[in-house]
Amino acid sequence: MDFTESQIHRYARHILLREVGGVGQEKLLKSKVLVIGAGGLGSPLILYLAAAGVGTIGVIDDDKVDLSNLQRQIAHTTARIGMAKVASAAQAVADINPDVEVIEHRERLGLDNIMALIADYDVIADGSDNFPTRFLVNDACYFAKKTLVSAAVLRFDGQLATFKPHAGGPCYRCLYPEPPPPGQIPSCDEAGVMGAVAGVMGTLQATEVLKELLGIGESMAGRLMVYDALAATTRHVKVNPDPECPLCSPKATIKKLQLSR
Repeated sequence: MDFTESQIHRYARHILLREVGGVGQEKLLKSKVLVIGAGGLGSPLILYLAAAGVGTIGVIDDDKVDLSNLQRQIAHTTARIGMAKVASAAQAVADINPDVEVIEHRERLGLDNIMALIADYDVIADGSDNFPTRFLVNDACYFAKKTLVSAAVLRFDGQLATFKPHAGGPCYRCLYPEPPPPGQIPSCDEAGVMGAVAGVMGTLQATEVLKELLGIGESMAGRLMVYDALAATTRHVKVNPDPECPLCSPKATIKKLQLSR
């Protein structure tokens, strides 16, 4: 494609990078990413993907902007309280980069729609805040052979990983075979979260999505990053495919998409 003068100016700092250049920027403009959740993780993720020039960003969320969201969900504003989060995120993207198309999916993710939703996207980025959704997204990406970049945050801690079982790596169930019992791990609503920590993890998630789209650097597939904000430390845990994984191993017992509870 031929860049406009405005695009050359907008993406100049990317084009200067040997690992990206004009070819890489063109690839980003033609890429499609589905972001699951427009909350604390999804907000910085969406904004940085838009700023980077990812041409199509799908956003799925069935919630509305609430005052309590604004401590961490930076895609939204006080003036947009009560607006659907997907519409608010689309407005934020439009203010940043008119090159980007936002596809608003104002609906709850479930068994009935997930396979159709992820079909048209190159990379799936999960910023959901509950275990049933995380397991559903992982399983759907496995069956659809989609790369999944997943992040989580609670209190002062965060986790980040990329899952590519279609390329020989582990899936989310290789780490966590089944969802924890209800109430065992508190939600952010119950335990709280430092807003800036959600920003750190969402930004790191955006970086990994961009690396996957561009095919540069070292993928985080096969590694789990654990971030401790209070100690200002990160550590990486190697994750191998689990030979007993209920989803992606030769002994798999999950043969079709199902809802984890």
